[in-house]
Amino acid sequence: MLKVDLNGHWKMQEVGTSEWLDVQVPGSVMNDLLQYGKIEDPFYRDNEKIGLEIAAKDYEYTRKFSVDEEFLLQDKILLICEGLDTLAEVFVNEQPVEKTNNMHRIYEMDVKSFLRKGENEITVKFNSPTQYIQALQEEDPLAGVGDAVAGYPYLRKAHYMFGWDWGPQIPDMGIWRNISIQAWSSAKLDDVYMTQVHSENEVRLDVRVKVERLSEADNLQLTVSLTSPEGQVEVKTVPVSDVQEIITFNVENPELWWPNGYGKQPLYQVEVSVLDGNNSKLDTKEYNIGLRTIEVKSVPDEFGRSFEFYVNGLSIFGMGANYIPEDNLLARNSVEKTERLLRDSVEANFNMVRIWGGGHYPEDYFYDLCDRLGLIVWQDFMFACSVYKLTDEFLDTVKKEVADNVKRLRHHASLGIWCGNNETEEGWVHWGWPQDPMRKTDYIKLFEYIIPEMMKELDPETFYWPSSPTSGGGFDQPRDPNRGDVHYWEVWHGLKPFTEYRKYFFRFCSEFGFQSFPSLKTVKTFTIPEDRNIFSRVMETHQKNAGANGKILFYLSENFLYPKDFDSLLYTSQLLQAEAIKYGVEHWRRNRGRCMGSLYWQLNDCWPVASWSSIDSFGRWKALHYFAKKFYAPILLSIEEEGKTASIHVTNDSLEDIQGRIEWKLRTNTSEILKEGTFEAKVGKLSAEKCIELSFKDVLSDENMRNTYLEAVLIMDEEVHSNAVVLFVKPKHFEFVDPQFELDVQEEQDQFILSVQTNGGLAKYVELDLEDADCKFSDNYFDLSKGDTKTITIMKDSLSETLSLQELTKKLSVRSIYNTY
Repeated sequence: MLKVDLNGHWKMQEVGTSEWLDVQVPGSVMNDLLQYGKIEDPFYRDNEKIGLEIAAKDYEYTRKFSVDEEFLLQDKILLICEGLDTLAEVFVNEQPVEKTNNMHRIYEMDVKSFLRKGENEITVKFNSPTQYIQALQEEDPLAGVGDAVAGYPYLRKAHYMFGWDWGPQIPDMGIWRNISIQAWSSAKLDDVYMTQVHSENEVRLDVRVKVERLSEADNLQLTVSLTSPEGQVEVKTVPVSDVQEIITFNVENPELWWPNGYGKQPLYQVEVSVLDGNNSKLDTKEYNIGLRTIEVKSVPDEFGRSFEFYVNGLSIFGMGANYIPEDNLLARNSVEKTERLLRDSVEANFNMVRIWGGGHYPEDYFYDLCDRLGLIVWQDFMFACSVYKLTDEFLDTVKKEVADNVKRLRHHASLGIWCGNNETEEGWVHWGWPQDPMRKTDYIKLFEYIIPEMMKELDPETFYWPSSPTSGGGFDQPRDPNRGDVHYWEVWHGLKPFTEYRKYFFRFCSEFGFQSFPSLKTVKTFTIPEDRNIFSRVMETHQKNAGANGKILFYLSENFLYPKDFDSLLYTSQLLQAEAIKYGVEHWRRNRGRCMGSLYWQLNDCWPVASWSSIDSFGRWKALHYFAKKFYAPILLSIEEEGKTASIHVTNDSLEDIQGRIEWKLRTNTSEILKEGTFEAKVGKLSAEKCIELSFKDVLSDENMRNTYLEAVLIMDEEVHSNAVVLFVKPKHFEFVDPQFELDVQEEQDQFILSVQTNGGLAKYVELDLEDADCKFSDNYFDLSKGDTKTITIMKDSLSETLSLQELTKKLSVRSIYNTY
């Protein structure tokens, strides 16, 4: 296999102009223009409009490259384009080679007849995506989301680029993934697919290999090596025939791959090579795999129909969030940025992440990281919230898109489920779309016939689910709370109170959310001081959900006193968000067995914005992410309060039965104890128990409920494993007192240790922060009773800049809800 790498130095220009810019590929038009100062930052203030101005034009990339006579003499020469975004015309030596229409595909173009010895030229022209969809939409309008540029479903381009209710209208374009020319004779590897059969203490690994033979060359050999996590190597060699080869390894005492929280993530390496008669490698592919089974069981039961992930036969409660693309300018993404995001997910006790269907299929490194970190991937195909027109051309490119991505991703240990689309079935049933019988038939044809039939061939071992949410397909009550998965939005869009979550026992809640503003540090990156009012034009430009700022204020009025300033309002919005999601997650985890999954909307942002994310576009943890670290902990104590009563529950998602002591205290606002008690709790593995029911009707009156709270801790091996505090009234009616914080900071070699105390009484939602610097705290947004000391660590490698003890202490601030009014 000979290769000419075309990544690196290219020239780019707007078509019809004379100025060429030196740029790097992979890259993008808007990122290149931004790097050269030709446009302002589209994320700053109201600069988003730049995105559509650029997208209305055409651009071209060009470069020179050389090939020698040996290269030209090869039997087959292909231009491999792993990502062209989106409407591209490819020319080699000024001769048209191919036109593309799908950014999600890998294009292989035969260029043997276009090449010459020595210097050659390749040019890729990108045509305006907005002009293209506008013409088609005017001719035959397709329904979609109102926040996006109309007509986007006509184009196989990441939908979010055209705008969403959390993202800007910045439809970039360019050569966004690797590009190369590859040449070979004789043979190359065409397809490798691995399957596993698990039995007691053994896994049979079948490596299915297809070789593309270009000649009748004899003595071709296929070699497959399997390397264990410890480095033990087993090699098998077979002669190549004209049919698929199956090379089998019987792995005794296999090291199984487990999701985060359930075990380790050992990976085996598989190397597949085709050799000529001289034992020279003609082609090689390498894979890292995990030995595991992942099943999704959706079967009738006493409640309706289950939806439950099983890994290696073990029932897993799915805990995580929905992932969206990390930037509108894809050239700014990196493995380092993604690794930080996914490690932050694991730190918050995720075992699952859902790739939402309105973005793009992530890079290989995304899945490599999920393999290593133990995150099960729920993989949507890239369709979301839209009506699609199944022309022959559209169907052809979609089939190739499915095949490309399934073949690319199916070997990953982390891959848990393929899902046809996001909310499109629900859209047909509930969103008032025109009930066009032809389009509805197209929906069934694509998502319930064509793609699942392809999956039977391409990846039969991975569960396919036609839509999210769905009860199983066929437009049959996709919001049924007792079947399949559910997206629940009555809290937030429906303005229902947080307690509304407790009315539903969804089988798997794959989407639910609540908005907040990002931190003041993030707001400062896209505003000037006069913009810092949530109803300013610039702040509303960075709020894409119509009426959302009003929703935040509605929920604020229901729960908290009105904040004293802009910064306090941002902080309080994050408390609302964190409490809302906590209500849902804790309730569903208390009902483990009936409810088996919680994926909140959403993990991350693609730009600085008010949104449902728990980590903002700068990687800063909001209050929700610190809450997630607690409400997704394997062992969780939670309190369900109602009126003057409360029940204390323990959820045990660990693999061991647990035994511990629950200590509870009913306290006044100044932390004086009114009543207290202990309870010895035993909770079986992978289960949830209601441990204590308490009534305080003899103690609580309508008056003193406003200054009384309940605190409980779970102690195991004399260490606190989980704790909770609940009020009996809304925080706005609770009589908080001045916490009178004491803060002490000590330095060790690799960390700072903070000790926080309150001398006044209950401090609720205690926030630690650094001015003009970032870090991760071991805990944050916690509750603290008078007389208790909370110890928090800051690892030095989490700091955005090197700080001395004196500098850190000077930048450190602490506040609670009391300090916001």
